[in-house]
Parts: sequence; structure tokens; C-alpha cells
Amino acid sequence: KEADINRYDKVVFLGDYVDHWTLPDVDIFQNLLEIIEIKKNHPEKIILLLGNHDVQYLHYPEFLCSGFRPSMQRALTFAFKENRELFNIAYQRNNYLFTHAGVTNSWYAQFLKLTLLQQIRDDDDAVADMLNKIEQTRERWLLHQAGASRGGCGHGGPTWADRKEMKSDLLEGYHQVVGHTVIPGVEVFEYSSNTSVTFIDVLDTYTYFYEMDI
Repeated sequence: KEADINRYDKVVFLGDYVDHWTLPDVDIFQNLLEIIEIKKNHPEKIILLLGNHDVQYLHYPEFLCSGFRPSMQRALTFAFKENRELFNIAYQRNNYLFTHAGVTNSWYAQFLKLTLLQQIRDDDDAVADMLNKIEQTRERWLLHQAGASRGGCGHGGPTWADRKEMKSDLLEGYHQVVGHTVIPGVEVFEYSSNTSVTFIDVLDTYTYFYEMDI
């Protein structure tokens, strides 16, 4: 509500619109509806990405995680499903990649081995295109896999990758912007001229809009 979206070419939301620990149900639901309305009013400018807390309602009863609110399940599932076309897993411009939690080398190598991906991908698909296509299939489980660092097994997917995974195994050749891990201030880690990750989930601490020129 405070951001002047007219200043920007794109405004990217990184997910986790629901399940805040201290807000009452009615506030959480109203917040989601207002975000959906912003997207509808500015369909080409606003990018809405899914977080792990959103996915557990969109694909209920799959992918359940902490913070789940049984009292809100039916309403949130309906809202997400009714507006499914407004949400994606990833957004990309050139080699700048935006997801909720990030993409690691190890997870991406596993992702590329999906048989279905070979059938539905096009030669000119970017990373974000492939992620968004798989989200529309039953193979989406790999996108929403929690890695060992988050109580699961294997490597965390784009809605679950842990900060430690991202710092130690960041997908080479991309500048990534992610949320997911709550931090006191924005953190930028640069590994080379074309590989970096920026963590921006600071809204529990202060209101901040991360601006980029690409």
C-alpha cells in the first residue's frame, strides 16, 4: 500500500502472503484479497510468486508446513484456486531470477532430469519458464520439496531452499532475489560478476522496498 507502483516497470511479490504468526485470520485473508486486487488492476506490472505457506493452501492437502491454519483452509484454498492464473513460481529478466526461496545447483541438476520436463520444455525456455510449467503438473512436488536443512531430505526447491543451501550452492550464472528466510536486514552475497543472491525478507523488522535496475 505504501509503494508507489507507478515508479516501476515491474513489482515482484516473493510469496508467503498468509500464515503470519501474530495476525488474526480476518487480517490475513483481507491482505491476500487486497494483493490479488492489486494484481488484477495492474496485470502486466505486478508479479505474484508463490511461497511455501501459500502452496499448502493452493494444493491442499499436499505440502503442509508449519503455521497452517485449519480455520482458514477452505477460504484460502478457494481464494488461491479461484485466482490460480495470477500466481507463478518464478520470474526472470535476463539472468536475474526471482523465486520465494531460491534455486541451487544441486536441486537444479535434479530438476533437469525430470522426464516430463523433457517433454514439455521448449528450446528457448528460461529457468523461470521451466519452473512455471512444472508447477502446472503433478511433478510439482519437486518444486515444493523441503531439503535436509528444513527438516526434509535432499535439496530444497524454489519454495523451500534454505539460506545455508543458497549460500553454499548458489545456481551459477544468475543473480537471484529471494525471501523465505527472515533476516534483520537485506543481505547481498556476490560470488562472481554473474552470480549472486540477495535475501530481502525483512518485513518483520521494517518496511523496505528493494529496488533494482536491470
